[in-house]
Amino acid sequence: MAYENIFAQVLLILRRVSEDPGVPRNIRRSANEAAKTIQRKDLTPGLKAANAISILEEAAQDPNIPLFARTALWQAISLLEQVKD
Repeated sequence: MAYENIFAQVLLILRRVSEDPGVPRNIRRSANEAAKTIQRKDLTPGLKAANAISILEEAAQDPNIPLFARTALWQAISLLEQVKD
């Protein structure tokens, strides 16, 4: 499916954010949670994307998030918004 390529790109972005020690722990945890949601096999692609977007939007609102990490989360969200059922 074409969505697998999008999910792979998003997982790379989320891995980069979650492994950066300069990012607060709660943001790294949210990135990991979103990545686990994307990797679930029991959800449809649209539901995976919607759940991950919800997690990432909440994390992007955190006032302590560094600008580069917020930009990365927005990039992941914009990719996930392309996924439909």
